[in-house]
Amino acid sequence: MPSIDFTLPHWAYWAGLILFPIIAATLANRPRKTERRYSLSLGYFILVTGGMLGLHRFYVKSLLGFLFIPVFIAILYANAQGHDARGTVSDMSNVVRMAERSLEREQERVDTAQADLPKLREELAAAEEGSFAQKRAQRNVDRAEKRVTDGEAVIEQAQADLVEARPKRDAAAAVLAKWRSISKYAFWVLLAGIVIDALLLPMLVRRANAALPEHEEESEVERRLEALEDEEMKDDSRHVSPGWTGWIDRLSLKAGEFVSYWAIIAVFVYYFEVISRYVFNSPTNWAHEAMYLMFGMQYLISGAYAMLTESHVRVDIFYAPLSKPRKAWVDLLTSVFFFIFAGTLLVTSWIFAMDAIAVPTGNGLISQWARGEIPTGEMLANWNLGQWTDANVRWGEISFNEWEVPLWPMKWVMVIGALLLVLQGISKFAQDLRIVMGRG
Repeated sequence: MPSIDFTLPHWAYWAGLILFPIIAATLANRPRKTERRYSLSLGYFILVTGGMLGLHRFYVKSLLGFLFIPVFIAILYANAQGHDARGTVSDMSNVVRMAERSLEREQERVDTAQADLPKLREELAAAEEGSFAQKRAQRNVDRAEKRVTDGEAVIEQAQADLVEARPKRDAAAAVLAKWRSISKYAFWVLLAGIVIDALLLPMLVRRANAALPEHEEESEVERRLEALEDEEMKDDSRHVSPGWTGWIDRLSLKAGEFVSYWAIIAVFVYYFEVISRYVFNSPTNWAHEAMYLMFGMQYLISGAYAMLTESHVRVDIFYAPLSKPRKAWVDLLTSVFFFIFAGTLLVTSWIFAMDAIAVPTGNGLISQWARGEIPTGEMLANWNLGQWTDANVRWGEISFNEWEVPLWPMKWVMVIGALLLVLQGISKFAQDLRIVMGRG
């Protein structure tokens, strides 16, 4: 079975987090087509992402997609069966390796001790009775005899381990080879089907479009989904306040919408991880870390959006029945606690971010500036493309696992999230003032 040896480059990770939401938002906000048609580009996208399950066939209403499912299940089953055999091979190989090393080591010690015993016994016999030389010779003989006894016991145990472990290892290796062969051939069959369908897909899309009725009405589910989308857009827009605070509200809405598309990235990444792990037996060393860092940044950036749309969980037994002016008074009085929290978050985030780029191992201009080694003018004057492209330049803190992704950008996202939260707090404070003054 072929393996996937792929590690996501750091630049691709950041480019994906920035470019994907822009592209996704553009596609999501484009005008809807009044006529339903099957798309060749969407068909190829489904082929690449879900071709192993025949999803591209289901997309064009072809029941031949069911032929892909048993082959895919065969791959999963073969890999699952091979997993136990692979574990047995690994365990028994370790036992055999340790036993062989014990044999090699102890046999040499036993042979040396046995060769020394006659001479040591002669020295013992020649020593004067009761002398220190006799006691020393006796200790040498006892030590050599003990080395022989202990070594022979280790050798016997190692030989027993070899007798037991080698057949198990060989049997498990045969089982593993069988299931790997089944998995490999099933994969090549599946790949051949995907390649053939990649060539046939334009014809399948044309056939699916030709089978569509001329005037197909939207289903009830589609109408409900469109109505829900329209309602969500209107619901967000109603949170935008008039006046100068409106730009802050729109900024919070855009930031929340931007990071919401990161959830789609997580679907693709975890899908890749599952396929790599269970189909190709190649688990990644970056997928989990990339996603939990992404979700942490998403949480921080979306805080202002949650505050604007009042999505935070709160106990409002006494707050909900109040009139609008009284709610505004309560919000004004309690805003001091919010600004203490948001201000503390902003200041500490700034400290964390500066510390992250000022770590001693950072050798870039930014890190030198953050440590106070060079002034701002010198940092800006010496800035060049090599600060981005030179593999020997490292700006600051990185993760401790094999992926070694820079962590300082996440710390600066904390600053951005805290700043958005403070701005949204200012907007809310201004709106409450308008209400209590009778202008809102």
